[in-house]
Amino acid sequence: MDSHEERTQVERTSPSLRRAYGMLALATAGFAVNFWAWALLSPLGPLFRATGTLGKLSEADVALLVAVPVIVGSLGRIPVGALTDRFGGRVMFSIVSAVTIIPVLFIGLLGLNSYGALLVGGFFLGIGGTTFAVGVPFVNAWFPPERRGLAVGIFGAGMGGTAVSALTTVSLYKNVDTRAPFIITAVALAIFSIVAWLVLRDAPGRTAPKGTMVGRVIANARLPISWQACILYAVSFGGYVAFSVYLPSYLKVAYSLDPGDASAKMAGFVVVAVIMRPVGGWLSDRFGAIPVLATGQAIVIIGSAIAASTPLLQYIGTLAFLGMAAALGAGSGATFALVARVTDPARVGGVTGLVGAAGGLGGFVPPLIMGDIYGRTNSYAIGLLLLSAAAVATLVMTLTVVRSTAQKAALEREAAGR
Repeated sequence: MDSHEERTQVERTSPSLRRAYGMLALATAGFAVNFWAWALLSPLGPLFRATGTLGKLSEADVALLVAVPVIVGSLGRIPVGALTDRFGGRVMFSIVSAVTIIPVLFIGLLGLNSYGALLVGGFFLGIGGTTFAVGVPFVNAWFPPERRGLAVGIFGAGMGGTAVSALTTVSLYKNVDTRAPFIITAVALAIFSIVAWLVLRDAPGRTAPKGTMVGRVIANARLPISWQACILYAVSFGGYVAFSVYLPSYLKVAYSLDPGDASAKMAGFVVVAVIMRPVGGWLSDRFGAIPVLATGQAIVIIGSAIAASTPLLQYIGTLAFLGMAAALGAGSGATFALVARVTDPARVGGVTGLVGAAGGLGGFVPPLIMGDIYGRTNSYAIGLLLLSAAAVATLVMTLTVVRSTAQKAALEREAAGR
């Protein structure tokens, strides 16, 4: 066994690495629970419209209802990421999870019969979506650079909490009790909040950054990797979020599926994207983030163009959507593999907050556009073609500007002997 193999074997069995994977597993579970809460309204949107429970809702009304938690969860990542750099993941995971219980119970116990109350509850439900900006710097600090792509990708798979919501919310709402999905989610959040406080530990040697939070946010925003990764993530994760919140409505209208079947198919989309996120991180560790990003963007260009023609769902349509799910998931993982390799560890939380906000905003806008376009044209084709065009622009940027930034960071690491 040569020295490299011996070193790798030691790394795999070292207590510190085993502990790091334990922290990763717990953080991923917490992320999934919070994303479960964050996505509670999405599966119910088509149901509210179909049953008339909240009165006569338009497609735009449903789009706004499911998009409000996304916008809050997105913008909230900027301060939460900066606060995580300051106070650490253990504190922030516990606080964010505990606070998210309040809007979950408000919606479940008081808000289900009023569209206005649902909008208010959905606004604060967005707090659960900010946990992404807590987990990335927390996980990143536990792993060496050559393992961060996979580690952050595994953590990102916690976005599968949206699949849990898609698979359970409508069924519990219709067959058990309208309050059931919210009460169960609140209990899960409470359990994780307590476990996080008692068990989670920040990585050894973590140091809090100096300066004010506003000053750090401004400094992070000036980094080239920040705005570049914001665009990449707005298309990759934003595309995933847009489909995960809007796909049930799209499938119901475009293919006349019932709400339960539409939510189940959306869950399949989510599962594929979730599985591919750590794969994207791992591939980035092996081959670099640029090839992974470029390949995923090419698949999105083709898949969204095909979907724009509303092909037969059973064959071509399913393949197009699942192909896009795989590409968007891998692209999301590759984006943060790139951030982890290029960014100073002390700034990862702040940069993650900015990039995560861009990704969430990327998911907020498309459902509103799709709803408005459908209302005007009775077709989703234009919206899907706009996604294809956005992927084309992002592919060009990846192969030019982003590649240059990655190469410059690699040269700087070599010069520093890292």
